[in-house]
Amino acid sequence: MANPRKQRPLLASFWMMGALLSISGMAIAGRELSSELNAFQISFTRSLFCLLALLVILIFIGFHKVKTTQPKLHLLRNTIHFGGQTGWLYGVAFLPLAEVFAIEFTAPIWTALLAVIFLKEPLTKYRTLSILLGFAGIMIILRPGMQLVQPAALVVLFATFCFASTYVFTRHMSATESPLAIIFYMNLVQLPIGLVASLPNWNYPTVQCWPWIILLGLTGLGSHFCFAHAFRHADASVVSPLDFMRLPLIALLGWSIYDESWDIMIFLGAIIIFSGNLLNLWTEQRFAKNPAKTNNSK
Repeated sequence: MANPRKQRPLLASFWMMGALLSISGMAIAGRELSSELNAFQISFTRSLFCLLALLVILIFIGFHKVKTTQPKLHLLRNTIHFGGQTGWLYGVAFLPLAEVFAIEFTAPIWTALLAVIFLKEPLTKYRTLSILLGFAGIMIILRPGMQLVQPAALVVLFATFCFASTYVFTRHMSATESPLAIIFYMNLVQLPIGLVASLPNWNYPTVQCWPWIILLGLTGLGSHFCFAHAFRHADASVVSPLDFMRLPLIALLGWSIYDESWDIMIFLGAIIIFSGNLLNLWTEQRFAKNPAKTNNSK
C-alpha cells in the first residue's frame, strides 16, 4: 500500500490565500474593465493573455504536455465554461461583489445534482440535504417576492450552473487529461468564441485598460496554480473550508474600494449554502474511506 500523502495544512493555507487573493483580483479587474469593455471582450482579452502565457511555458516544457484524446469534450466543456465566465463578469459589473461570490458558492450543489443525473452517482440522503440547503441559501440571498430580483443575479446563477457543468466534465475527463491540458484548451476554445461575440460591440482598449487586462490574466492563471498547490499539500476537508474566507475578503474590498454596503442576508445565505457544501464534502470523504456505508445512507 502506498504511503499516505504528508499533510501540510499551513502550507496549504498559504496557497489557498493566494487563490483567494487571485479570485478577488479577477473580480476587481473585471469591474474596472466593465466601464469600457463588454463581458465578451473581457473574456476574449483574458483568454488571449492566458493563452500567450501558456504558449511560452509550453515552448520550454514541450507541447506533448497538452496532448489530448478528447478534443470534442474539450470543445463542449469550454463552450459551456465561456458562458459561465462571461455571465460571472457581467455580474461583477452590476452586482455587489459579495453577492456575486455568495451566489457562486452554489456551484458544488449544482455539481452534486448534475453528477447524479449524468454520471449516475447515487443520490444519498446527505446529498439531498446539501442540495436543499443550497436552494434555501440562494432563496435567502435573492429573496424573491420580498424584493426585486436583479437580472444580473439570475445571470450569475446561470453562470454558476455553467461552472458546475464544467466541473462534471472535468471529473469525467481527469482520467486521461492533465490539469495543464484542461486549462490550455479552455483558453484555446474560448479565444475565438470571445472574439466573434465581441466584434459587434468592439471597443479598442485604452491605455488605462491594459494594467487591468494584465491583472485579469495573471490572477486567472494564478488562481488555478494556487488551488492546485493547495490541494497538493492538504485534503479537501482542510482546504475547502478556507474557501469561505473569500466572502468576507471580497466584502471588505468591495466596501473599501466601491463603498458597497454589508448585507447580513447575503452572509446568512452563504453560510447555509456553505454548510451544505461541507456536509456533502464530509460524507463523500467518509464513504470513500468506508464504501460499505454508502448503501446505508440512501
